[in-house]
Amino acid sequence: MTTVVRSNEQIREIEQLLYEEASFLDRPDLDRWIELYTEDGTYWMPAIPDQESPHTHISLFFDDRVLMEVRRRNFVHPAASSKDYDVRASHIISNIQIRDEDQETGACTVTSNFHCFLYYRDKQTPYAGTYTHELVRVGGSYKIRSKRVDIINCDAVLNTIIIYI
Repeated sequence: MTTVVRSNEQIREIEQLLYEEASFLDRPDLDRWIELYTEDGTYWMPAIPDQESPHTHISLFFDDRVLMEVRRRNFVHPAASSKDYDVRASHIISNIQIRDEDQETGACTVTSNFHCFLYYRDKQTPYAGTYTHELVRVGGSYKIRSKRVDIINCDAVLNTIIIYI
């Protein structure tokens, strides 16, 4: 078994990226949030527990960078219905763990737990689950190539999810 030695700086850099992403979603600042993703980045929220692929079953979200841009533009458009009400969020991220790492490229898979409270249209909705981020090194720092959001009640009747979680 190979032991991977990680520096405190590397772990801190990964944590900071995840905290920064959560902060952008809390504001919400989708302009800055989308900059954290690679050009081929994806955002996936499965619709059933343990879903293996976004291509073999319907998903709550499965957005590539183009769809992420469309949602971002629609969200910030002055005529968007989302502008009729404030969207407020609070993310708490914990248990951040590097699960897999390519020593040559620096790419890694990171899992974490999250709680997110969304407030929209006078209603507060809690979400909780697990994130899986695929990170790659780009220009000396990490970017998100993919994010998987497994909410614990993904197969339940859900309120409208107005923004990325």
